[in-house]
Amino acid sequence: MDESELEEELRNFGVDVHDVDEVDPVELSYITAYPGDEVNHMEMGKVLNAFLDMEEDDDWEATRVEATVLRFEDEVLNTWHAKAEWFEGLREYRISETEFSTRVLETLEEDLE
Repeated sequence: MDESELEEELRNFGVDVHDVDEVDPVELSYITAYPGDEVNHMEMGKVLNAFLDMEEDDDWEATRVEATVLRFEDEVLNTWHAKAEWFEGLREYRISETEFSTRVLETLEEDLE
């Protein structure tokens, strides 16, 4: 899957993709629908579920996902990432959905300034 195909798939899941720079690892930036002070965890879940669904459908092979959440096109709200082994662990029932989510949430940068 190339960058344009990945972008299209993510848009189909309702993600407002700003850019996909790489596919291995995925370097994704998306514009949040919730431009408050903190990243919306439900929206993060939507992005992650898009990758999980693509993986389940054999449309995407698990790799590290580096996400930049934009408040607006030119204003970074925060960043987060998910490691390939976390996706694999979830798929193989070695970690729970809660543990997967917790690991990703712990990668949110505390202070970007």
